[in-house]
Amino acid sequence: MSAPTDTPAHSTHPINTTTTAGTPLKGDSTSAHPPASSPDPTLTSNQHGAQGRNAAPRPSAAAELASLKIALKSSLRQFPDFPSPGILFEDILPIFANPQLHEGLLRALELSIVSEFGGAKPDVVVGLDARGFLFGPSLALRLGASFVPVRKRGKLPGPCETAEFVKEYGSDWFQMQSDAVKKGMKVLVVDDIIATGGSAAAAGSLVTKLGGTVLGYVFILELDFLKGRDKLDAPVYTLLASQEEKA
Repeated sequence: MSAPTDTPAHSTHPINTTTTAGTPLKGDSTSAHPPASSPDPTLTSNQHGAQGRNAAPRPSAAAELASLKIALKSSLRQFPDFPSPGILFEDILPIFANPQLHEGLLRALELSIVSEFGGAKPDVVVGLDARGFLFGPSLALRLGASFVPVRKRGKLPGPCETAEFVKEYGSDWFQMQSDAVKKGMKVLVVDDIIATGGSAAAAGSLVTKLGGTVLGYVFILELDFLKGRDKLDAPVYTLLASQEEKA
């Protein structure tokens, strides 16, 4: 309360002492009775209202995702005839060299998974050897899921399940630790790119062998002319659609 003003004894305008008890004097303000022109600082609704008036509107999830996709797509680099003649190699590493793009990738995948899989939450994110390891663990953490790696044969310790898959130059084998996925768990399989689909299909078969359910497959890029998604037994989502040669 404001400090009282001393009134000289000879004043011809004494203070009105007939005011109702508990009512502040005119011109005074207290925490219980703030001035009419100012909002009550004890009411948080006033603060929230002011913030709401000043805050910029948040973009919709669809608009945010579209903007993120543009930024991510423009950051990719292409190297023709690598690792062999006739192959256009898509380099995703610039995304991870930039903290904002890295965060944008995780946010875009999170938004996409919520949209594409009807809000179903995976219990496990399975990342494929080796570039699925670049973002799989961070994505799993973001989704509140565990992360499980699928590795080439002989790279994991302990009992493992094994699945063979065919590549353009022969066969290879993937392995997953036998206790990595429990019966009934919902699993999301992730990798950087889907080409022929053989490696992703092998990872899906390992999940099934261990009693899990493949919720879906998620990739950053897709070589759709190879029709790799036709080999997969669950919904497939590609963040940046098919590969396009840059000018």
